Amino acid sequence: MAQRLHQPRGRGPSEERRRPRGTKRPRRGGGGDGDAPSGAGCLRAWAEENDELAGTWRASRSPGPGRAAQQAARRCRLAFDSLLRKIQGLPAALPSLSLELTVLYNALLFAVSESDGLVEGEAERINHGLIRVLEACGVSGQDLSTEELWQKVLQDVTTEEMRAPLHRLGALQGAVWLAANCLGSVTALFRLLSDAKDPVPSPAAGSENELLALLKAWSVPAEGDASPIVVQSTRDLKEILWTSAAFLQGLQGLEAGNLSAALSLLQAAAAGFCSKRVLAQIYTCIGCCTQQMGKPQTALQHLKRALQVDFQCLSALSQAAAVYRQLGETDAELEALALLHKALETPAQEAVSIDPCFLIRTELLVHTPALASLLSRSHPSEVKYQLAQRCLQAGRVGQAVEHYLDLLALLQEGPQHQVPLHGRSALPRTPEVFLEAASALEQHGRHQDAIAVCEEIIGRTGDLIPETLRLELSSSAGGEAPGVLPQERESLRCVVWRAAAYLHQARAWTRLGESKEAITQFTRCLNVLLRVQLVSAGSSQSGEEMMADALPEVSVLQKIRLLALIGRGSQFLELGRDKEALMNFQRSLQVSPGDPAAVSHLLQALWKLNRRQEAAALWQKFPADAAQADGQQDVLGSPEWERMRM
Repeated sequence: MAQRLHQPRGRGPSEERRRPRGTKRPRRGGGGDGDAPSGAGCLRAWAEENDELAGTWRASRSPGPGRAAQQAARRCRLAFDSLLRKIQGLPAALPSLSLELTVLYNALLFAVSESDGLVEGEAERINHGLIRVLEACGVSGQDLSTEELWQKVLQDVTTEEMRAPLHRLGALQGAVWLAANCLGSVTALFRLLSDAKDPVPSPAAGSENELLALLKAWSVPAEGDASPIVVQSTRDLKEILWTSAAFLQGLQGLEAGNLSAALSLLQAAAAGFCSKRVLAQIYTCIGCCTQQMGKPQTALQHLKRALQVDFQCLSALSQAAAVYRQLGETDAELEALALLHKALETPAQEAVSIDPCFLIRTELLVHTPALASLLSRSHPSEVKYQLAQRCLQAGRVGQAVEHYLDLLALLQEGPQHQVPLHGRSALPRTPEVFLEAASALEQHGRHQDAIAVCEEIIGRTGDLIPETLRLELSSSAGGEAPGVLPQERESLRCVVWRAAAYLHQARAWTRLGESKEAITQFTRCLNVLLRVQLVSAGSSQSGEEMMADALPEVSVLQKIRLLALIGRGSQFLELGRDKEALMNFQRSLQVSPGDPAAVSHLLQALWKLNRRQEAAALWQKFPADAAQADGQQDVLGSPEWERMRM
């Protein structure tokens, strides 16, 4: 049932004020003899306003700086919104629908671009536009879902002049659903737009490729010469949708472990229509996929292509360092990490400007958690820590020490160099970094520097540990750490860090030949551990045994106590205080029964005290590995320490 757009009585002056000033040429809809109807005059004025806004934007082919382009886009959005309110302020009518849907399309393009993504409000505005289309045909669509609205509109509105506006709005609806990962809805919509009754055959296996085939087969209706101007053509939007669909499904395959299908889809996306930034991201994903497929050399080729396309794609550089590590190419890995750290320290360039021709882009449609994780930007402190750690693991102690000292200086400068605590980070807690630096300094022979670094930890944790830390455990309590509050666990960690710092200082004094000072530090280490009291309730196990299974920190405390007792006993032996040494070695064996280092040192003490029978009995009881143990184990890097850091 066709309707005409009527001019309400008494609205002439008001409608005349809606006409944009400076209109220079007559447009569509008012030919013939005599004065044109007021409704046709409004349509001409609104069409001219749309064309002027769209033409001005499209004429600015050279994108300006990010801020200037954003301000220009905002002005255009407000202008299109104002124009749309004028049109939708009147009842829906068939003569104005083509223009209304075009203005709606243009307004939504700017809204999507300005919000840097698709929001729910834009989908609601599309629904409202479809409802007005049905109202113009005398049909109500208030109770229909979005999918039902599209089906109803495309079935009932068959006029040729409405095909282009509806298909254009359909492409925008597809973008909304694609950004929300609603692939089934997108597929169903493009079946309707393509008038396909059955699934479109695709040469590639998998139902997800039906969408790519539908998008490729979708014939975009031609725009007439008198059609209103749009700020982004439907043909360009079609190409962006195809690339985005391939990229998105490739990411889903990568996340699901379907690597073969993921690789095929990502390679298809790389051949699509996108910016250099997105192309670099696609190559990075292909590199990750081929690495997981056991093809590290192929992965490196794609990661290098990503950097060639966009040198600011630092995730590709980070991924390349991981591949080099897998290949055992330490020099290349350290070079990649050094370049990554340098790039991260360089001030970020101004945000990428908006291209006036492509307000909707692939990067606005593809934003999955998998992609965010893969492209997450490392913190400079994290990369510096990786450099230090990898140098130390590769035996390049001197380089590791320099990296650790640089990192400590950064961490002491202020919170801007601290890594946020949310999520997984390659950088451990600050006291642990200090302890690792002290260990590297010891290995490098810089014992006084190691003592100074440990003193920082001791000074900072002194006020964080109570005189007595009583942890009461219940065998009936559930959870990872039964009965232990978060603040109690943090205090327990502070005990671990402080005790480990004293242990490192004691070892440094030992290597400097200062046995008395070493004994003092070993004793301080053991005294810190005595502040922790573990109490078990309703269990035959001791508190320490029970807690060691639930809290890795307790296992680390046991390890530190063992090493401190062995170390102090060894220094007593150096000073000729054999009985005191024997007591320490006996206690160490109680802490860790059967420990090879404890057995070895106890054997030495017994033999030196001429208690040969006891030594022989101990030897028979613990013969394995006792002769090889040297007591120079390190708590850092031990399985207990790694469990605590998890």
